[in-house]
Amino acid sequence: MASPPWAGAANHEQYYVLLTGANSGVGLGIGQRIIDQFLISRSLSSHLILIPTTRSVNKSRDTITSLRSHVAKTANISEQLRARAGPDYDPQTAISRVHVLGIQLDLCNLHSIYSAAKQIVHGKISDPTGLIDDVRIPRIDAALFNAGVGGWSGLDWLEFARQFFQVGLVQCTTFPSFKKALPAAVLDQRKLLGDADAGDLETAPPELAEVFCANVFGHYILAHELLPLLSRSHPDEPRGRVVWTSSIDAGHEHLDFDDFQARRCKPPYESSKRITDLICLTAELPSVQKMSASYFASSSFTTGNGDKPIKPRFYLSHPGVVCTPLFPLNWFLFFAYWCAMYLSRWCGSAWHPVEPYLGACATTWLALADQETLDFLGAHRVKWGTSATCLGHVAPKKTEVEGWGWEGKIEDREALKQDPEAGIMRKLKGRKWDAVELTEEQRDEFEDDGRKCWAELEKLRIAWELALGKRDTLFSNGNSV
Repeated sequence: MASPPWAGAANHEQYYVLLTGANSGVGLGIGQRIIDQFLISRSLSSHLILIPTTRSVNKSRDTITSLRSHVAKTANISEQLRARAGPDYDPQTAISRVHVLGIQLDLCNLHSIYSAAKQIVHGKISDPTGLIDDVRIPRIDAALFNAGVGGWSGLDWLEFARQFFQVGLVQCTTFPSFKKALPAAVLDQRKLLGDADAGDLETAPPELAEVFCANVFGHYILAHELLPLLSRSHPDEPRGRVVWTSSIDAGHEHLDFDDFQARRCKPPYESSKRITDLICLTAELPSVQKMSASYFASSSFTTGNGDKPIKPRFYLSHPGVVCTPLFPLNWFLFFAYWCAMYLSRWCGSAWHPVEPYLGACATTWLALADQETLDFLGAHRVKWGTSATCLGHVAPKKTEVEGWGWEGKIEDREALKQDPEAGIMRKLKGRKWDAVELTEEQRDEFEDDGRKCWAELEKLRIAWELALGKRDTLFSNGNSV
């Protein structure tokens, strides 16, 4: 078997990134931006190994081809690359430092998740275009969880008019209350179980709602099963990162613990993103670690994971407001929507990058920033969103989260006025119209909700591991699924 094209690079100059939902929208924008930022920020001898996931081989082939075309375009037109390399710059040297592989993954199919994770951890990753022979992946430096399902049917025009006249264009396009959610679809239990016979189970596993599984639970299982590649043995090794994509509009009102998967009354998309916020921001709080410890303890693929005590760190991002096909609109309404988003940006919004490539800024920054910078900023305690000036200059910006504030700290109005940032980067810029100052009681409730989310997700994970026969392998040989 031939060595991969990056085999000659030093270990610390190989960077492995897994990206879900990469074939369109923000996911494709993240892939493109990761490539651009890697090439202009990392050493001229470093290599990026990007692994986008899609649901089919054809989509994987198309995505890889698209990303490779983007690499070639960047290498040929980037003035920054030319300036870094000097007068003898050859675009092919930049192209040869980016390698795109592919794997199939359906986040609404648990068998697909376990199969993909097993292939990544113990098998080889293929290149459906045939450019690179099958290769083993020694680690994952950053797993970027972007794939998701919207679950909307359209717009409530009366509610749009009411919100527009009540709070104005910028607020209603940033925090819309007029999206109509579809009734939550429930995934087919027989397909989820596959070869497992539900009749042989003492207790059938809980049903899974489609949006909840695609946006949260599927990724939750995936990260757990990838722990062998995300964990580290020594403190001097760069820590693995899991960057979850949330939404700017995910408030306390969107989650009901009596309807955790939003099957009855809450909007499924916003509910799933509220859960994402809660598990990411509370993951390392001492009171929550009692609930999350079992999740980070081991995966069903390895008994040796205990030799890697340094677990990956969760980070949280959102793209701001972007125009993607995630929301179902005909071409005319989509064009009107696109115009309204740009108008909002020109009217002073801090949260309207509009284009997916620009919206990818925050996730890309979390993926590529050096660990010292992230640790200094306490980045794992912040929800990082992509902010945009009226001219389209983007940057990662701290986002207020209801019940958590910006960093999990109590800050009154006077403290917020002392914010050293300027312009749209100030904390008070881009706040929701009905936001209030954080109180100790709200902060405590947020932490308690985080505990509840971890407990619910762990209960679901264990129930489905038992149903699919994964718990037996976890406590036996650890190498089969």
